[in-house]
Amino acid sequence: MKSIFKLSTKAVVLSAALSALSIGSALAQTAPWHNMGRDATPAEVKAWDIDVRPDFKGLPAGAGSVSQGEAVWEVKCASCHGSFGESNEVFTPIIGGTTKDDIKNGRVKGLEEGKSISPQKTTIMKVATVSTIWDYINRAMPWNAPKTLTTNEVYGVTAYLLSLAEIVPSDFTLSDKNIAEVQKRMPNRNGMVFYEPLWKVNGKGDVKNVACMKNCEIDPVVHSSLPTFARDAHGNIAEQNRVIGPVRGADTTKPAPTAPVGTGPAPKAVVVAAAPSGDAAVKGMLAANACTACHGVKSKIVGPGFNEIAAKYKGKADAESYLTGKIKAGGSGVWGAVPMPAQDQLKDADAKAIAKWIVDGAK
Repeated sequence: MKSIFKLSTKAVVLSAALSALSIGSALAQTAPWHNMGRDATPAEVKAWDIDVRPDFKGLPAGAGSVSQGEAVWEVKCASCHGSFGESNEVFTPIIGGTTKDDIKNGRVKGLEEGKSISPQKTTIMKVATVSTIWDYINRAMPWNAPKTLTTNEVYGVTAYLLSLAEIVPSDFTLSDKNIAEVQKRMPNRNGMVFYEPLWKVNGKGDVKNVACMKNCEIDPVVHSSLPTFARDAHGNIAEQNRVIGPVRGADTTKPAPTAPVGTGPAPKAVVVAAAPSGDAAVKGMLAANACTACHGVKSKIVGPGFNEIAAKYKGKADAESYLTGKIKAGGSGVWGAVPMPAQDQLKDADAKAIAKWIVDGAK
């Protein structure tokens, strides 16, 4: 009788466990996001897996001369970085602040504590590996059309920058075959600090303070924030966030909150009325072609706000055709010294649609 009772009890427990497992599986299968997305294809992974490491793993074969790089630089890079990497009103300098001794020693003297000799820390002063320069140009430049340079053009532009810093001669051709030798001449190649605890699983932590266990409440301090005029420079952030997950973008059409974030009610997804299809299409083109990186809708960033342009050309008969041409060809001098790169990748119809949107008020 005892053995029968034990068997019966085990059967009940097993049945309950199987029921719980079945219910859990059913819940998992009915979760609204369980069938979202798909595995990336090998081709899609390959398109994103383009990083080049300090040991040059991932570096594609190719070559580019200083003169070839200079030609690309003048057309696609100088408008933001200056003809010699000295910069202009857009970005800080890339070249400058290094010496022949720095190239020899591998440590930029201008960065040593108490020995700073440069008022401006340039890129070439700080970067330790030539792979970093190659990789960044390859994946992120030009700013308005990233990943459009060919492999050989990236080699050439990198070679041009290295020649400006006198790391390589002006007749040099950089390639995957000699880039490791160039690395040995980087001015700040020995400037990186290896902090052991951050790289070893069993290393000691880099924080040694005792955790606060009582009377720990402090008033939160906001260390940085966007100025009011720039809150919506890149559109309403609330419209650009997914509705899944706890994080919500700020509604940048409204003033910044005065109370600390988190003290009020739980955030809610912001419901935004759909824009007219024409406006939505134009705003999509502005975002896709990085126009909003330089132009806010209502305020200046690097270039004028779109509403400023609309106001300037309001009522002019040829405004639409004039702006269409300026968008395609680029130029400088109308709104200041900073040139606007040509947007020749745009179709004529798309450039005309953007121009019409601006003329109609840029709303």
